[in-house]
Amino acid sequence: MSARPDTAVAHIAFAELQALLQRIFIRHGTSEAVACALAFNCASAQRDGAHSHGVFRIPGYVSTLASGWVDGKAVPEVTDIASGYLRVDAKGGFAQPALAAARELLVEKARSAGIAVLAIHNSHHFAALWPDVEPFADEGLVALSVVNSMTCVVPHGARQPLFGTNPIAFAAPCAGTDPIVFDMATSAMAHGDVQIAARKGEQLPDGIGVDSQGEPTRDPQKILDGGALLPFGGHKGSALSMMVELLAAALTGGNFSWEFDWSQHPGAKTPWTGQLIIVIDPSKAEGGRFAERSYELVRQMQSVGLQRMPGERRYRERELSARQGVTLTVQELEQLQSMA
Repeated sequence: MSARPDTAVAHIAFAELQALLQRIFIRHGTSEAVACALAFNCASAQRDGAHSHGVFRIPGYVSTLASGWVDGKAVPEVTDIASGYLRVDAKGGFAQPALAAARELLVEKARSAGIAVLAIHNSHHFAALWPDVEPFADEGLVALSVVNSMTCVVPHGARQPLFGTNPIAFAAPCAGTDPIVFDMATSAMAHGDVQIAARKGEQLPDGIGVDSQGEPTRDPQKILDGGALLPFGGHKGSALSMMVELLAAALTGGNFSWEFDWSQHPGAKTPWTGQLIIVIDPSKAEGGRFAERSYELVRQMQSVGLQRMPGERRYRERELSARQGVTLTVQELEQLQSMA
């Protein structure tokens, strides 16, 4: 029996996938520079097995661009505020091109002052967060980023949703091996993973979300249809989510997760919020020893029985993709080709 078209697997080279996604973005209203930044992020997520932020997101990008909610050709405006502080107005466009516009100066400031902050506002972020920070670790720097999203999470002890999934991403160099990188939502599950579970008809674990009546549910569709997610770890995850709102919105000048209204833009999917990135040059404190100290921490974690480091699965998927190509379903590949 032949494989069903929605489960049959296809493989595509990373560069080919990136080029295909660039064509899609350009066709649907972005500039070449914006298309390049978004395509790299989505292709990287798919390559590394983070499917909820890979090609799964492309229809959402396309519908958002078609709705007029986001400016796909926005040119970010970078303002040099202080010796260790940069501000970028994304001009109603995506956050990744805003980061790209400020990146060189951000690294220069971090190496000069030891630490630098990039505050992005008036921006849309709809992608995985780790690709924003991992490249800094590749250069021997430590990076931390937070971004808030649309209201879909009930604060611990509250009755209605207020926060976004509000992820945190961190990257640090590690001697002799890949950087230490993690990217985690402060909600019990990423919103994209809930959408994928609903599409597959799967049930969720307990403690992920509530339905429209505020009752606990394992049905992802009920969470999406007027329900909400819960923070991970109860009050602890809720406190971290509040911190992200303060850093990504209050500090940058971006919108809080509840402050924007996209009701007049049917098809809009991208939260219009803010992002903060902190970059540290560890050589100012530890000289060249930081990466070695990072490796020592990893070695000790493994010695006490840790089987897999945070982010390690992505590196394994990346190695596999380098050998056999990025994995998609045939249905996904055909959809992308039709959109391009």
